[in-house]
Amino acid sequence: MATRDATPLGMRTPRRRRELSAVVDLRLPFDPILALAAIGLSACSVAAIAGATEGSEFVSRQIVYALVGIVVAVVVSRMDYARLQELRWPLYGFMLASIVAVALLGTSVNGSTLSIQLPFFSFQASELGKVLLAVTGAAVLVERSRSIDEWSTTLRLLAFLFLPAAMVVSSDLGSGLVYGAVSLGVLLIGGAPGRHLAVIGVVLVTGITLVLGVLPAAGVNVLKPYQTDRLTAFLHPGDEQGPGYQLNQAKIAIGSGQKTGRGDAATQAKLGYLPEKQTDFIFASVGERFGFMGGALILSLYALIMWRGLRILATARDFFGAVLAAGILAMLLFEVLVNAGMNVGIMPITGIPLPLVSYGGSSVLSTYLAIGLLQAIYAQGRAAARRPPTVARPD
Repeated sequence: MATRDATPLGMRTPRRRRELSAVVDLRLPFDPILALAAIGLSACSVAAIAGATEGSEFVSRQIVYALVGIVVAVVVSRMDYARLQELRWPLYGFMLASIVAVALLGTSVNGSTLSIQLPFFSFQASELGKVLLAVTGAAVLVERSRSIDEWSTTLRLLAFLFLPAAMVVSSDLGSGLVYGAVSLGVLLIGGAPGRHLAVIGVVLVTGITLVLGVLPAAGVNVLKPYQTDRLTAFLHPGDEQGPGYQLNQAKIAIGSGQKTGRGDAATQAKLGYLPEKQTDFIFASVGERFGFMGGALILSLYALIMWRGLRILATARDFFGAVLAAGILAMLLFEVLVNAGMNVGIMPITGIPLPLVSYGGSSVLSTYLAIGLLQAIYAQGRAAARRPPTVARPD
């Protein structure tokens, strides 16, 4: 008489091991190029921060953040990402609750409340929320994919996706913009009709024009004055005051690095002319110290991540994995373009960090969490492709 744990061939399978393997599978493959690119960016980060801050405690903390992040990515990459669909509403609730908690209990820095100070690092809920929004947004879109052509579905998805962005935009404008990029990436790959996306684009452009131009001219300020100044500073490159000063110093630092950098002779960051040299303007620090070659290396590593991410999206095991990968790639691409762009004076200053390169525990850990999810999608896509076809048994 066969036991309830016996296989069709009569082999016994230990129940505890089978249940554990349904959650974590250590035998899954991983993408070595994606992993090496992420680790390479962390190595570049340590070198850049060491040069910009002269070997301060920022370096040791960044190393710890990177090591913990790598562990997080490895653990997540071995898990079944599809189980996150079942947790979409608890994760969404946690995201909203953490944003509210930071607003109520967070520490104010430069007039903005962005994080809660913990014993080892500052927890910035908006950074983790970027990844959670990609996860929950993909899950809800897949749930409603059969009615994606209807305007009611698109509007509900927009409300779901833009609510966290509206909650963080007043205190953290950069993160709010990233949330918007994640939302558009999820909708685009999720199959939202082109006419819906076109209308959304027109509404966004009209809203930006009103908020930054028309309404301030009429004496109505939707954003805080310093936020408006930062967003429009790149349009006035000759301005030497406020945000214009930051942009000019960043361009001076990058220009002085030329092809191979100034090395230990770099002074813009060391002498304090370059603001936020280890966070927002870390790319300018790299440009001054390591020149065009250093900046090109970092951008090349990002290009590798984008390339591998697109392949992962195309070979995902299921629709949820593809949409989730799209949300993560939209997040990373937007952050890189805006941060590098504002360092060279072609993008507004938004406070968006350079993924895995800018100093910060929340940013590094959240980005490695995203890398781990990409690895999980890759691993299970490859495993599904290698699995032999199922043959139905005759009755």
